[in-house]
Amino acid sequence: MTAAPVTSPDPASAPAPGTSTGTSTGTGSGTGAGARRRPLVLRNRAFGAVWLGQILTQAAVRMFQVGVAWWIVAHAVPGAPGLASGLFLAACTLPAVALAPVVAGAIARFPHRSVLRTTAGLAGAASGALALWAHTGGLPLAGVYGAALALATCQAFFDPCLTTSVPELVDDADIETATGFELSTQSLAGLAGALLGALTVDRAGVAGLAAGCAAAYLGAAVLVAVARFRTAAPGDTGDTDAADGSPRSRPLLRILAELPSVRRILICFTAANLFTAAVFVVIPLYTRSVLFGGGGTVALLEASLGTGALVGAFTGTRVPGRPTVAGAWCLGLMALALALPGLFAQRPVVAGCLAVAGWCAGAVSVRFVALFQRMVPTADKPGFFAVMQAVLGASLPVASLVFGTAGDFLSPQTLCLVQGIGLLPAACALALLGSRTPGPAAAEPAGGER
Repeated sequence: MTAAPVTSPDPASAPAPGTSTGTSTGTGSGTGAGARRRPLVLRNRAFGAVWLGQILTQAAVRMFQVGVAWWIVAHAVPGAPGLASGLFLAACTLPAVALAPVVAGAIARFPHRSVLRTTAGLAGAASGALALWAHTGGLPLAGVYGAALALATCQAFFDPCLTTSVPELVDDADIETATGFELSTQSLAGLAGALLGALTVDRAGVAGLAAGCAAAYLGAAVLVAVARFRTAAPGDTGDTDAADGSPRSRPLLRILAELPSVRRILICFTAANLFTAAVFVVIPLYTRSVLFGGGGTVALLEASLGTGALVGAFTGTRVPGRPTVAGAWCLGLMALALALPGLFAQRPVVAGCLAVAGWCAGAVSVRFVALFQRMVPTADKPGFFAVMQAVLGASLPVASLVFGTAGDFLSPQTLCLVQGIGLLPAACALALLGSRTPGPAAAEPAGGER
């Protein structure tokens, strides 16, 4: 998912329709309690390989985003860095929104391993081409924007396809654990991107940054190519076409129309993303204008955000209460954490606040995404997760452009205060939604009764 606070599952939720309970493929491990105590990524080698591939792809795209955003602010566009970095980050988020119907159709039509392998390979080729171009010198800003669009397009296919593929890699009993691992990759990627992106640009320029991204993408393509995916049984596919028995995909809007509570939750988080996504614009501006730091300071702040999100991804299921109530409290805490750097400009304070904000995002994501994983029928998952990515990502280009442009006129500290204040209405709306929404066990089955 995006850097937005998305949500996740409840252990008490109903089992996902159409998921299989057979033995995981590619595990190569024994059965029984001893095997169950081993981490999922060790006892299921297929899932472990794909999970590692996702870490590499998301780390590469995050490293590219952090590195180029810092390159724009510190080196390339000294005159109006806010607008230039906002345009860049908008280019990084636009494909997931604009291509949602295409992504859903491709995931439903083609084997998931082929989609994952192809998109990772194409991203590696695009990164390699950018590295060669930058190495020869004279790399224009438009070329970097074009590369950002290409990598974001590949990632727009890769992420929802992997989410849809989870039941093909793990047993039904492991779906929630696998979802936690999958969501943690964004945190690990943010951490890796934070530590490597800005520092790599300071030391090796855009050419070195792109070369590192190319190596990561190509490594991910190899890992996916060697993983074994389980083919869903005919009875596990949900709705089928009467003519040939293949899964029948339904209109994307109809999927959300039959999930009213899910639709309202997604709207709340889309509104929240208008302010949370701005953190990636604010961090380089804050580093340059308030902390007067360099790539190392950007790395510290991004690493704080990524570390918090990583911890939140693995501890989110322990947050008590309904997902909507827990999500409202987390958004309120995140609002405070994002606003405090506007009042206190000490580096440790800012790093600590970003760690708290990251934890809130990771915890909320895990509480809802696993719930969706169990509620949505298998046949609807390609469409649903593409829609989810598009709905949640719709506010990201807007946030990047608005906060980027504002950053050329307002101080980064003012932008921090705007972020915190702007999150409060979304937190209140989610809390009110929780008072009218049944608990997970009573939630409506996705897609209605079939």
